[in-house]
Amino acid sequence: MPPIDAKTRLCALIGNPVEHSLSPAIHNAAFQHLGLNFVYVAFNVEDVEGAMRGIRALTGIRGVSVTIPHKVAVLRHLDEVEPTARSIGAVNTIVADRGKLTGYNTDASGALAALRKGGAPVDGGRVLLLGSGGAARAIAFALCTEAKVAALTILAIIDQEREALIRDLRDKTGIAVTGDQLTPQTLGRTIPNAQVLIHCTPVGMSPNAGETCVPDSLLTPRLTVMDIVYNPLETRLLKEASRAGCRTIRGLEMFLQQAAGQFELWTQQPAPVAVMLAVLEKQLT
Repeated sequence: MPPIDAKTRLCALIGNPVEHSLSPAIHNAAFQHLGLNFVYVAFNVEDVEGAMRGIRALTGIRGVSVTIPHKVAVLRHLDEVEPTARSIGAVNTIVADRGKLTGYNTDASGALAALRKGGAPVDGGRVLLLGSGGAARAIAFALCTEAKVAALTILAIIDQEREALIRDLRDKTGIAVTGDQLTPQTLGRTIPNAQVLIHCTPVGMSPNAGETCVPDSLLTPRLTVMDIVYNPLETRLLKEASRAGCRTIRGLEMFLQQAAGQFELWTQQPAPVAVMLAVLEKQLT
């Protein structure tokens, strides 16, 4: 890896909190593997407006990852936002180019890449999405705008958030989107009609790894199941889906693909995905 000097390009994570993030480990490993004069650090940020002024002013900054709770707040400080990110209403990636800041959402593209790589029949398929938060919103727009799903059903607990997402998807994509409360009863009605189930709630995340919101009796071999929770690597939902004969896709794959998308936007080089995956698996096992 080249020594850090006046030509080093800086990439950074902004969020609050950031101490738990795996992004510095995977991006720095990727930069080092390719011998790029880049370095990645994490900043705990409360003053978003001040941080964005600093990013614009410091010409050595090439890119920024944006995490909770700033993915929406950064939008008004950008010069351009790519169309999918604009529709989602959130950005997780910024490219800085001579003071110009452009926003992207690689959560959306990363999820779709993970689904396709895992063999999920999402293109023109019937998808059931559990949850309506930021990640669910990004995935839903990717499914409707890029995969052109035949039908999307959203089950989520927060009525107002779910209905707002359904309304936005219908208005902006024209896809047949329906929704309801997330309960065992609605799961029982909707899973039989779905080809793909995508879990986007925190249920099952460490330290509550023994939890799931999907009864295993509803899982059948014709279903592909992706859980975006990546800690633990294999959630209870994925374990039960695997036992039921389902094709399964780990949340780690979405995290990996969104990071690879960021890397490629910043460096204009193919991401060393195998190197990044090895670091992630080491950190999480």
